[in-house]
Parts: sequence; structure tokens; C-alpha cells
Amino acid sequence: MRLFFFVKYFLNNSVFNLRFTYFVFMIKKVLVFIVFLGVCDATAQIGGKYTYEFLNLISSPRQAALGGKVLTNMDWDTSQALHNPSAINSGMDGQLALNFVNYFADINYGSLAYARSFGEKKHVVAAGITYVDYGSFNGFDENGISTGEFSGNEFALTVGYMYAVPDSDLKLGANGKFISSKLDTYSSIGGALDLALLYDFKESNSQLTLVASNLGTQFTAYEDTKEKIPFHVDLAFGRKLDKLPLKWHVVFENLQQWDLSFSNPARAQVDLDGNSTPEDISFFNKLTQHLVVGGELFHGKAINLRFGYNFRRGHELKIEGNRVFAGITAGFGLKLNKFRVNYAFQKFSASANVHTFGLNINLK
Repeated sequence: MRLFFFVKYFLNNSVFNLRFTYFVFMIKKVLVFIVFLGVCDATAQIGGKYTYEFLNLISSPRQAALGGKVLTNMDWDTSQALHNPSAINSGMDGQLALNFVNYFADINYGSLAYARSFGEKKHVVAAGITYVDYGSFNGFDENGISTGEFSGNEFALTVGYMYAVPDSDLKLGANGKFISSKLDTYSSIGGALDLALLYDFKESNSQLTLVASNLGTQFTAYEDTKEKIPFHVDLAFGRKLDKLPLKWHVVFENLQQWDLSFSNPARAQVDLDGNSTPEDISFFNKLTQHLVVGGELFHGKAINLRFGYNFRRGHELKIEGNRVFAGITAGFGLKLNKFRVNYAFQKFSASANVHTFGLNINLK
């Protein structure tokens, strides 16, 4: 009975009807946009099927702590602009973000981002660089004879801009990327675009956004064959609660491809006759592998506590019979005058954890 009166109240509320109409309008636009991008790149793949895979690495400790991917932060976090240009805003003006990650096997990667406004803060441009250093390796030829050490590194230079549609809460954004990769004696250069739209439900402190990342190509290949780069489409929603000091986020990632799962041979069922049946992956499992969730306590305060869960990471890295808690993320942020110190912990397996560090500086 209470539910009936609750629904009746909202259906009779003109403000709600207006906001709901905008919401439905945005959903229609989102679906059309996804279909269009799917036609443009219907063969998009994930998981080692393309080059420049470092573009999907998250170097921001804030994003890493919130499950590994967040697209709806519209505040001081300049690192957000590298992944969602429609989230660029005047709060990023003069903010410098420095991030560093000590990854597996002594691989290091990180990013630098900065934003600046002009025209009485009506326009904001964000720029940044993302890099990965694979370190040094001992090289050998096909006969096992040493060829000396070699190294590898990659970087992407990004410039982005957001356009606010007049007399609306709709924001459009675009990032342009120049990509360079060098692996031993092989090198490649490429370019890509990120296209995004974001609707800001100001009355409810909510944001809905759609981002198509890495629409591009290799300009020069490592050898003769050009490879595809990791195009993906993400849909995200975030909301700051009124009664609690919490902002929660939910992301549906890699919408360009429905089935992200694979059958793990270690999870196959073997009967008494030795017949093996591959792992059966359910519809629900395939659905949740697109899902990333996170929450930030004391959002906008001097001290923030963050937590999240990456469902696909948790499924792919789980070990039967053991609790490794893969997919869990956590972290914190601390504001000290003009400085913000950020840290994130990401759980991958029982013996593999990743620590991410970041420093944001207000240069205004």
C-alpha cells in the first residue's frame, strides 16, 4: 500500500515528469549512439586482440579505488578528462594531476593531466599524457644466442574539450589522442578520438554519460599489417545521496560486445567416464561481466574513503576452492590545502596486488 501511494505521488509530480521525460529522451539518444558505433566497428574485440592495449589502463587512484572505471565525476579530478571529455568542467581549472602505478613484473605506468579555462571560464581545455614503461629485457635469437638488452615503452598525448549545449544540461565532449609505441626495434604511431555525451540531473545530483573511446587507427604499423586499437563503449550513472555523505557509481563497460566471458578449462566438469563438459556461463554471469560498481564516502570533503568491485576481474581471476577476493578495490583521498593525496589498492589474486598513487595540485 505504501508503494502504491509512493508511485502515485511521483506520477502526479510535474517536476518528476519533466525530469523523467528528459531521462527517456537521453536513453533513446544513448541507444541510437550505441547502434551507430556498433555499425562503425562491429568486430571490436577485447583481451589481447588489438594493439595499444595500454590505453585501457587506469592510472588515477580515485578511479582505481572505485572499481577501476568511473566516468561521472564532475569536479576537481582532472584525470577524469582523460577517459570522459564530457566531464570536463570549470572545477578542473588550474588542477594538475600526477599519477603513478607500479604494475606487475616491474612494469611502471602513469599519467599527467592539466586543465585550463578561458573566456571567463566559459571554455575549459584539458590535456594530458599517459605512458607505460615495460622495462628492459634480455634478447635472444632463434638459436638461443644473446642479442643484448632491449626495452619497450608507449605513450598517448590527449587533448580534450567539452561543449555545453545552451539552455540544457546536456554536455558533449571530445578527446584527440596521438599515440606512439616502441617495442625493441619496432615502432608504431596512431591516432584516436573519444566521443562522449553527459546529462547532468542537477536537482538530484546525478549524472548519466555515454563514452565511445579509441575510435582510431594506426598511421604506421610495426611491420606490414595494421592492427586494430581497443575501441569500447561505456555507459555510466552516478548519484550523490542527499541524506548520506556518499556518491555511488555504476558503469556498464564494453557495450560494443555482449559476450566478454570465456570457458576456463580448470572449471570444466569431468564425469566418471572421463568425459569433459566445458564450463557453462549463464546469462546473468555474462551480464554482470559488464558491471563495475563503486562508492565514495564523504564526497567533496577533506577526507574521502572509496571502495568498489569489478565483476569481470573477479570472475576471470577467481580460483576454485580458494577465496582470493579478486576484483575488490579500495582507497582514500586526503586534501591538504592546495594538495590532494590519493591512494588505491586493487586485488587481482592471492599474490598479485596493485598499488596506485596520485597527487593533485591546485596551481591557480
